[in-house]
Amino acid sequence: MSDAVVITFTVVVLVGITGYLFYTMISSILAEKRQSRLRKVWKNFGLSIAFAVLFLVSWGAHALAEWSTYRHEQLAHGEPIKVSEYVVEFGQSTLENWQSEFLQLFSFVVLSAIMIHRGSAESRDSEDRIESKIDEISKRLDAAGIGDKASAKS
Repeated sequence: MSDAVVITFTVVVLVGITGYLFYTMISSILAEKRQSRLRKVWKNFGLSIAFAVLFLVSWGAHALAEWSTYRHEQLAHGEPIKVSEYVVEFGQSTLENWQSEFLQLFSFVVLSAIMIHRGSAESRDSEDRIESKIDEISKRLDAAGIGDKASAKS
């Protein structure tokens, strides 16, 4: 594959993914503003905005650190510094990082949908246990004659 194709593909993927995520966030904020006359964007979307800003800042810092490393390696080997080669290296390291994070998140989502952790707040067994305890308490109150008095007062 030619360098131009690799560079183009790398840039399209990086910008495409980032653009899609930011577009989705901004669209969601604008849709919410239109529907509910939202005035407190920071209060309602602060977490998304904060993570978006942290992402951009850390990605920028990653780009600077990667540039410094690339530049030093090229100079140490007497090779010319080419921005196109840097873009490919930066894209590769970014996509490797994203791939591992997406795989981790995807695995967590899929396994969470398939498996449960008994007793966790998300697990159905917690609700079943609470309902059975309430039924047991209600039976004891009825047996003690307290349940009839409580229902008669209400």
